Amino acid sequence: MFVSSEASILHADLDSFYASVEQRDDPGLRGRPVIVGGGVVLAASYEAKAYGVRTAMGGAQARRLCPQAVVVPPRMAAYTQASDAVFEVFHDTSPLVEAISVDEAFIDVGGLRRVSGTPVQIAARLRSEVRDRVGLPITVGIARTKFLAKVASQEAKPDGLLLVPPSRELAFLHPLPVRRLWGVGAVTADKLHTHGIESVADVAELSESMLASLVGGAMGRQLFALSRNIDRRRVTTGVRRRSVGAQRALGRAGNTMSRAEVDAVVIGLVDRIATRMRAAGRTGRTVTLRLRFNDFGRATRSHTLPWATCSTQTILGTARQLVAAAAPLIAERGLTLVGFAVSEIDRAGTEQLMLPFTSRADPADVDAAVDSVRRRYGKSALTRGVLIGRDPGLEVPHLPD
Repeated sequence: MFVSSEASILHADLDSFYASVEQRDDPGLRGRPVIVGGGVVLAASYEAKAYGVRTAMGGAQARRLCPQAVVVPPRMAAYTQASDAVFEVFHDTSPLVEAISVDEAFIDVGGLRRVSGTPVQIAARLRSEVRDRVGLPITVGIARTKFLAKVASQEAKPDGLLLVPPSRELAFLHPLPVRRLWGVGAVTADKLHTHGIESVADVAELSESMLASLVGGAMGRQLFALSRNIDRRRVTTGVRRRSVGAQRALGRAGNTMSRAEVDAVVIGLVDRIATRMRAAGRTGRTVTLRLRFNDFGRATRSHTLPWATCSTQTILGTARQLVAAAAPLIAERGLTLVGFAVSEIDRAGTEQLMLPFTSRADPADVDAAVDSVRRRYGKSALTRGVLIGRDPGLEVPHLPD
């Protein structure tokens, strides 16, 4: 696969996105520590981060660390509007924009030198446009590969711009801590640290087989490549959605939740996912559970069904099995976020009919009836009994930096 010899890939990442929108819209919050979300921190301004407040931290802990912080409720409509405006700037910059989340994207500016200038000039103009048109700070990293462009933006935060020239790639990358490598969370970092592996340079000195013995085959291959800045992925546009998912941040409250309370969260998430799949005319086969723990480490578990489905009951049954299998891990490490995704999507919405047919109510008919009532009277018109009186929580599509 072709990889450009020029540093022409931009990673544009809004700074503390939700908190920055709040500070933009309320001048009284500017320069003050701001926390978005009460039960769990969805975003923190850099003034709050200076006190140790971090995304996904429990609200009570965040307030202990920074008692003078202003806590504001999330305003998802405002964040969506701001994201749309920022992406207009991205698309005005280059036709090759790959959205990563609501607040970040890769942008390929290769071939635009004659009409738009150098990658650094383009990136500087993009930052100025986002500031002038949307009123938000944004950081841009520039490199030859997507991986290194993202690392560059992390190093340049907040509100910065950093170019990694091709001749300086490894000199820039190798002194960085291992956590800068994609996929290395707290747990993997601890495994590496116990063997004296602290920096990316330390990783680069190891063979692929040695890394595989330390962190597993797939992760070992990934770390071997990234520590040498081997990343052949191109910036792609118009990527078809490969999964439908939802997740909920629990904060430290997740540590004290009973099995019934966790199950209620599972039911709510699966109900949202299955409803969206049916609305989009999609079915899927693989159900994936995503967990985040107190140490900010993560884990995933998945199960592939023998047929594609969008049935709430079928997906829920699989989701419950995955949670039950992960129960010892949850008890040991504490749960702060739970999410599910259904993948291997069939865009035609094909679903296997099962035999034998009986006179009992077909789950598909139940789903169709529920969907019909909700379309006519609103999403809250019908709610599962187990969810009545419970806090529905805030679904978090992405937790920004």
